[in-house]
Amino acid sequence: MAEASHAVFLSYASQDAGAAQKIAEALRAGGIEVFLDQSELRGGDAWDQKIRHQIHDCALFMPVVSQHTQERLEGYFRLEWKLAVDRSHLMATERLFLVPVVVDGTRDQEAFVPDAFRAVQWTRLPGGDAPPAFVERIKRLLSPELSPLNAVSAAAPGIRERVPVSRRSRPVLLAIVAAVVFAVALGYFVADKLWISKRLAAFAPPPHSIAVLPFVNMSGDKEQEYFSEGLTEEILNSLADINTLQVAARMSSFYFKGKDVDLGTIAHKLNVASVLEGSVRRSGNTVRVTTQLINAVTGYHLWSHTYDRDLTDVLKLETEIAGAVASALKVSLLGEVATKIELGGTHNPAAFDAYLRGRKADLAAHGNKDQQTAIAAYSEAIGVDPNYALAFANRSIALTVYAANGESGPAIRESFDKAQADALKAIALAPDLAEGHMALAGYFENGALDFARANEEYERALALAPGNARVLQHYGRFAVDMGRTEAGIAAARRAVVLDPLSRNVHNELGFALHDARQYDAAVAAFQDALAIDPDAPQTYSNRGLAYYALGNLQKARESCETKPDYWTSQECLAMTYEKLGRHADAESMLAKLKASQGDAAAYQYATIYSQWGNTPKALEWLETALRLRDPGLIELKTDPFLDPLRKEPRYQAVERALKFPQT
Repeated sequence: MAEASHAVFLSYASQDAGAAQKIAEALRAGGIEVFLDQSELRGGDAWDQKIRHQIHDCALFMPVVSQHTQERLEGYFRLEWKLAVDRSHLMATERLFLVPVVVDGTRDQEAFVPDAFRAVQWTRLPGGDAPPAFVERIKRLLSPELSPLNAVSAAAPGIRERVPVSRRSRPVLLAIVAAVVFAVALGYFVADKLWISKRLAAFAPPPHSIAVLPFVNMSGDKEQEYFSEGLTEEILNSLADINTLQVAARMSSFYFKGKDVDLGTIAHKLNVASVLEGSVRRSGNTVRVTTQLINAVTGYHLWSHTYDRDLTDVLKLETEIAGAVASALKVSLLGEVATKIELGGTHNPAAFDAYLRGRKADLAAHGNKDQQTAIAAYSEAIGVDPNYALAFANRSIALTVYAANGESGPAIRESFDKAQADALKAIALAPDLAEGHMALAGYFENGALDFARANEEYERALALAPGNARVLQHYGRFAVDMGRTEAGIAAARRAVVLDPLSRNVHNELGFALHDARQYDAAVAAFQDALAIDPDAPQTYSNRGLAYYALGNLQKARESCETKPDYWTSQECLAMTYEKLGRHADAESMLAKLKASQGDAAAYQYATIYSQWGNTPKALEWLETALRLRDPGLIELKTDPFLDPLRKEPRYQAVERALKFPQT
């Protein structure tokens, strides 16, 4: 019988310990080696190493499925399941049997399990009672004589009756069987080698590339999810500061959270050679972080470690993990990078906690109400630690977004003024903090319409963080709007490489391509964004405007009518209906837009009247936009919808007043 480290690895939720114990006792009584972890303290470095070793070496992985595994979607048994599935996908030369066992009434179709478990026959052992037939079945699966050809039949619920063989025919039969087994084994060996060769040839990511998957929250409290996610993002950002390392950005790395996707697929989707994953357990101001680095091409572990830290040492923790990963990948981690990783951070646990809550709200924001939640959390962090530069920088960015998206009246200018003050404070506290310069660039671009200074700050942010997808995506569109088309599109495309599964990154690329008048490519970029998030209203209007620019009015109408209540969809439909001869519908859409946005959409009214051929009205709204310092004026220099106005003296006066930088 096969004896790996242990032949069978039993994985279970703690509530199913009794049922798991029964199964283990039945298997052991049948002479089968079983690993059944019953330790009380899980998550230590020694424990993690032991579990990984057992799953790596076992011959059969037996997950115990029940209502408890469905209720507790996060837990150590989930990490065990993932390790087993990753091994089955990435270590094709080593056979690993998967035998899911259901110990209650959980239905196969409704169970929350990896697809790899669904692909095999399930067994039901109510309460963990394992009959002799089940034990015999497992023994046959573990039998060294079992070939890949009869593995499937051996996995069937019943046990086949053996056909008697005479003593006289046995030697001949054994010789034939031996020849067949050798041929099959040779065939499988060659096939495996060819499969691996093809796989390696087809999948050739940059050698120093990595994705950081969201660390699993092991604190036993769903409300702590923001902490495990936030700490993951901070470690990801720390790695991104290593210039020789290509790091998949946050939106793409977090895209797979809660999804049943194996590690190999993730690596292919993100085109990375390595994956860092782990777990976080927090108790008060102490935290245990368990990490493991995996070679995504071979599936082998490169490095793993467990850190027990006080939250006051969280900056040092980020540096330690980044340094260990760099060492495992043989990437040079220069001395000044360690200082850079800790730049702008805090040693105050309460401030760090509030900052992470702010980032969680910021990233999940779908409107200004959510943005206010993020701003409040950043303010709390600043109140606890007035020298927290990262909190100032991110509050500045949030305030700019808040002011530029749907606010009206005095609230706009008040928010922009606060955004400027916060950005300047962040830079004063940490002059080399890229996020501080990005925040100031955002203020100059949107709040002051000072494009020359915005360009300077973007350039500084890029120099400090060339691998930051967040900086690249915003700079890319800005550069195109300033007339620096080639540099802008290159930056936007680089952001897509770093963050391929982010809707926002594809949207920003689409904007840049649209303003560069590459409309077909813009449509494709917006299609990519919709493939990631098919419910994003702005993306439909963006795609519709690109179709409109192409002259495909029917496609423009269809796209913008998908989310007709969204304000930029109304801008798109006002122009499209007019071109289609539906004048009353066009007027109705413009009226809806004015009713919801007031003077805040002055720039959009100018584009609509320009496309309608009403030059006096278009110029009037353009001058209103200048007086109100409308952020839409960023696009004035390259916006194709304003082409009918460009020879008008009043238009030219507006362009001169904006003082676009020379290209």
